[in-house]
Amino acid sequence: MYQGKTILGFIPARAGSKGVPGKNIRPLAGKPLIVHTIETARASGVFDCLLVSTDGEEIARIAREAGAEVPFMRPAELATDTARGIDALTHAMAWCEEHGSLYDWVMVLQPTSPLRSVDDILGACRLMLERDAQAVVSVCQVDHHPWWCNTLPEDLNMENFIRPEALNLNRQELPVFYRLNGAIYMGEWEFFKKGSSFYGPRTYAYIMPWVRSVDIDSEIDFTLAEILLKGS
Repeated sequence: MYQGKTILGFIPARAGSKGVPGKNIRPLAGKPLIVHTIETARASGVFDCLLVSTDGEEIARIAREAGAEVPFMRPAELATDTARGIDALTHAMAWCEEHGSLYDWVMVLQPTSPLRSVDDILGACRLMLERDAQAVVSVCQVDHHPWWCNTLPEDLNMENFIRPEALNLNRQELPVFYRLNGAIYMGEWEFFKKGSSFYGPRTYAYIMPWVRSVDIDSEIDFTLAEILLKGS
């Protein structure tokens, strides 16, 4: 509970990763990837329930040993390559309601963001209250400015590659852009139920630094996360 608000922590952990097989339980800095998220979430002290949704028995075992709850196995149709993460959350929320567990807020914590901190979780909760927000989504500053990006024609001509307003500007003169970093998606329970989305007129950004925004989707991401964790 946080400031009188009951919170469900939701960790989606599908077993069938194609880019990095076994990603969610692959060792990172000496412990399975998903355990980093479970331990940080538990250390925050804000969750009334920390629920892992998975279709993998080994993931379920490791999650339970780390202190999370796995009260059901995710249905096969919600664990395919084309299944949407939002549908797994909707399924979990419906399961909670059917079993008499009601919450004010829900926070999605993807295990592929192992560098998010307790301060990030608490910061997102504070922002919810301070802004009277319906939802909070974490972002970080972009690594490469979008004004220096474009599509290319078949002949690879670059005459109009850079937009006119960006020509001859130094990086420091460009407007700051942000991207979703995948670490935190948080919303009021009823707001999410009504629209199955975290985005609305009262959705606010929680800004995280780049060093805590690694989203593991490749071997290079694993290597980078390992380096950053060892250096922290």
